[in-house]
Amino acid sequence: MASMIDGHGRHIDYLRISVTDRCNFRCHYCMPEKQKFLPHADVLDYSEIALLANRFIAHGIRKIRLTGGEPLVRRDIDILINELGTHVQAGRLDELTLTTNGSRLKQFAPILARSSFSRVNISLDSLNPDTFRTITRGGDLAQVLDGISAAAEHGLRVKINMVALKDENQSEIIAMAEFCAANGYDLSLIETMPLGEGVADRHDRYIPMEDFIAPLRDRFELEPLAHRSSGPARYWNVAPLGLRLGLITPMTHNFCDDCNRLRLTTDGKIYMCLGSSMHVDFRKAMRENGMEAVDKLLQQALRLKPARHDFERQMAEPDQRLSRHMNATGG
Repeated sequence: MASMIDGHGRHIDYLRISVTDRCNFRCHYCMPEKQKFLPHADVLDYSEIALLANRFIAHGIRKIRLTGGEPLVRRDIDILINELGTHVQAGRLDELTLTTNGSRLKQFAPILARSSFSRVNISLDSLNPDTFRTITRGGDLAQVLDGISAAAEHGLRVKINMVALKDENQSEIIAMAEFCAANGYDLSLIETMPLGEGVADRHDRYIPMEDFIAPLRDRFELEPLAHRSSGPARYWNVAPLGLRLGLITPMTHNFCDDCNRLRLTTDGKIYMCLGSSMHVDFRKAMRENGMEAVDKLLQQALRLKPARHDFERQMAEPDQRLSRHMNATGG
């Protein structure tokens, strides 16, 4: 099998697989309230996802994350969870993780733990029930908190993902940091990105990370950490809380130099960058010409992977923004 080296010499060992574009929340920075989803015929079935995962693993992928949409709303998702878990158990994968909104995590936490998932990343933008309901357009905070607790009880490491939203959850950063520290959860803060038509205005919601974390810096000491995960976060210790804080800053501090990721969408496309429309269609190749065609497309995808995203220009120039919503690509 050909090695996973892109056109800029970066080693690609991490695959994010979106298993569905559907979600039971409608977070205003992610998708419109009345979102259209893919017809079922366009979505990869579990056998196709498993075949592609096997192929990627053979090429050198060592870490896989399941995303959506909300991955746990897809019917019979435990079939794929169990199948992927066998790769960890056999030593073919180093890490399996899941990104979720947490609403169905109480039910699935034991299944994930049994299938060798090591961590769950839970989107949680507010600890205030009313603010949470507004951001998610109807989400139940108590249900999510129960899911988070269940994940921890079953031995899954928990990372909370909080999107920085100006004038909406900006005042909650101290409360979120203390909540995570008290429970032993990591916290990642994410700058909002110019993705998708019909979502909340980016100029109104966007806040630079340094402004968002200013209350943390005023009250606590932030010490840089050498720790790295498989994603783009840069990590800090928040003393004396003992909180491991990840900062994901696509707008203010580019992190593309050491990008190690590809994204497989629920309709079988590989996007080489979250901020690019360039893609190759694995579903079409696999269904029409088999797995050898997939191997050729994979090498093409690696050659086409851009050196960096272009979110800064897309934020400044609305006509340059991608129409694709975050739920279509996977987080």
